Parts: sequence; structure tokens; C-alpha cells
Amino acid sequence: MLHTDKHYEAELGALGSEMSRMGELVKRMLDQGRRALATGQVAEAKAVADLDYEVDSLELKIDEMALRLLARRQPVASDLRFITATFKMVTDLERIGDLASHFAERLIELEGGPIPCADSLLVMSDHASAMVTDAMQAYAERDEARAQAVLELDNTVDEAYAQLFPRLVSFMLSEPAHFAAAQRVQSIAKYLERVADHATNLAEMVTFMVNGRDLRHGRIGIPQRSGTT
Repeated sequence: MLHTDKHYEAELGALGSEMSRMGELVKRMLDQGRRALATGQVAEAKAVADLDYEVDSLELKIDEMALRLLARRQPVASDLRFITATFKMVTDLERIGDLASHFAERLIELEGGPIPCADSLLVMSDHASAMVTDAMQAYAERDEARAQAVLELDNTVDEAYAQLFPRLVSFMLSEPAHFAAAQRVQSIAKYLERVADHATNLAEMVTFMVNGRDLRHGRIGIPQRSGTT
């Protein structure tokens, strides 16, 4: 929506731009973790922690910008939904950054050794990262259809996580010397499953932002997801 008050319009645009920037940083963290997983390069994993600091700083900045807009502009209708959605989404983005950082920490602890079930982790990582990318693209473009596609992909990540667990149990029984490595892989898989949950939260808020429908406690036509959010 265009406004006659150009300064107000610029403030709204700046808020959206900072959110997109934060989303790009979080996506970079996930991508670096994925590369570290695929290549075994610990340096890639160590670089993730530096980005986490930037993400945390952006969270504070965006919170302040949103609060200032609410207090000074007293927005209504679509502008209010945009600011409110941004306020909620920034928390999910920050948590995704934390999870990406934890992912990297577990890879560092593996010290370049063998990673059991790495193929399944890579699949989960690809799906979770795509969900974050699409949710933030939906936010930038006010694209409800793209947000809906993110919601549908969450079940795919949940299924991949469920299929990984018995494989890890079998590995632990057959390779007791690598029990600690398998535990770290299980932690990474859980982090990725939670990334997907937070990406789902992002997509739900985009839907609210676009049309005012709150999907957080039940989505029409889509099975309820389970797990920690």
C-alpha cells in the first residue's frame, strides 16, 4: 500500500528491508552448516558463530523499529498486520539462528570424523533451509501461496526426522565405538526439525499479514503438526 506520508512509507520499507537482511543472514548460517556437513570442513562450521552475533543485533534493531512505528504512527489495517507479523517473525528468525549455531557446534565436536546418516541430515538441511528461504520470500512479496507451500513442506521434514531415528539406533548397536557421534547426529537432526517448525511459524504469520487469518492453532486442509516450536 502506498501512503501520502512518504516518510512513513520509508519507515515501513526500512523495517521490511532489515527483516529481509536478517533472513539472509540466517539462511547463510544454515548454508554454511550444510557445507560443513557435506565437506567435513570445520572452518565452515566455526564461521557460523560470527553470524549469530549479527543476527542477535538485528533482532534488537528490528524490535526497536517496530515499536517506534507502533507508538508514533498508530497504524491500522494492513500496516498494523505487517508490523505485528514482523514483530513475531523476528523472534522465530533469531531462534533459527540459534539452532544453526548449535548445529555448527555439534559438527565441530565431531572433529572431522565420520558422520553417521549424513545423507539423511543433508536432506533435512535442504528442506529446512528451503522453508526459511520461501517463508522470507513470501514475506517480502506478500505471497500467501508461497507461504502455504512452506506449511505443506513441514510434514516432509518431520517424516525425514522420524525415519532417521531407527537408523541411528541401528548404527549405535552395530558401532558402539561411534556412540557419541551418533548422539551428536541425533541432536543435529532435532535442530533441523525445529528449524522447520520455526519456518512454519514464519509462514503462518505471512498468511496473517496478507489476509488477517491466524493459522497458529489449526490450519484448514493441512494436518496439525507436532513437535516443539
